[in-house]
Amino acid sequence: MNSLSSSSTVFSSSTSSASSTSWFSGIVRGRQDRSSSFKMAGISSSGGGVAADYEGPIKGKNQFRGVLFKYGPKPIQVAFKTGDYKQQVIFIGGMADGFLATEYLEPLAIALDNEKWSLVQLLLSSSYTGYGTSSLQQDAMEIDQLISYLINKENSEGVVLLGHSTGCQDIVHYMCTNAACSRAVRAAILQAPVSDREYRATLPETAAMIDLASSMIKEGQGSELMPKEADPSSPITAYRYNSLCAYMGDDDMFSSDLNDDQLRLRLGHMANTPCQVIFSMDDEYVPEFVDKKALVERLCRAMGGAEKVEIEYGNHSLSNRVHEAVQAIIAFVKREGPKGWDDPWS
Repeated sequence: MNSLSSSSTVFSSSTSSASSTSWFSGIVRGRQDRSSSFKMAGISSSGGGVAADYEGPIKGKNQFRGVLFKYGPKPIQVAFKTGDYKQQVIFIGGMADGFLATEYLEPLAIALDNEKWSLVQLLLSSSYTGYGTSSLQQDAMEIDQLISYLINKENSEGVVLLGHSTGCQDIVHYMCTNAACSRAVRAAILQAPVSDREYRATLPETAAMIDLASSMIKEGQGSELMPKEADPSSPITAYRYNSLCAYMGDDDMFSSDLNDDQLRLRLGHMANTPCQVIFSMDDEYVPEFVDKKALVERLCRAMGGAEKVEIEYGNHSLSNRVHEAVQAIIAFVKREGPKGWDDPWS
């Protein structure tokens, strides 16, 4: 994994809360953490303008300029923010992802910077090899902590959530929790919302491992680890394996064999938030038997008419269609992002 480069940085510790001008700060003031942050020289701290020597969010290939900060009490709860603006796009990666998870993040950071938006990449307890011992519930709690930090410490005026792969499940689950900070989410983008269950069903060991996970859960051993062959990439609990691989498990949100009522049960609450679904028509994690066009149409309908973007020949991470990915995301953020900021409780 490539490292982040923070050029021309000075280190400062800040424990003071954000000014009370944030429309949301009074609601969640008591939930703020007191993490230290790295402040980048050359960017206006007011968020309203950029200093003359600011050179943009990207220094070179795989080198981002910005602020690295802790947003929660766990060592893993670290995030990286480009730009110093009061509106942020939060990127939530998929399984085994961390910083710099997709190739479109570099040009996206530049495009967002041009529109006076910050890009925030976060690490969760489920990042990298942690996905097997975490859950959607844990991810949702940590996403809420990040948004709370942005509101209280960065005076955020609202965020757009951008999920990639399993990060799409995180967004869907978070938005159904009705957590206090979820009201700060102005819009959501699901890039590559695919079924982990349908993909894993193509692997020879899956059926037997589902039976084992189910037995362990019934015996009260849901938090115990499965055998290594269940997932050679990461230690995984019986609960998380069942969540990802079993029919109607907690992570089972985008499977093509779910009927319309089941999809509405899982996704219907997203109708309350402007949503965009970006689907790769050559996604290598979608089995050949799945009708991708029909599936994305059903997903968008279940979400109350989400915007549909089909990217022809695109792979799972859109590494071969970076320009199309950024173009779709920016157009949606510019159109839907600012809505409701004058009266966030309306």
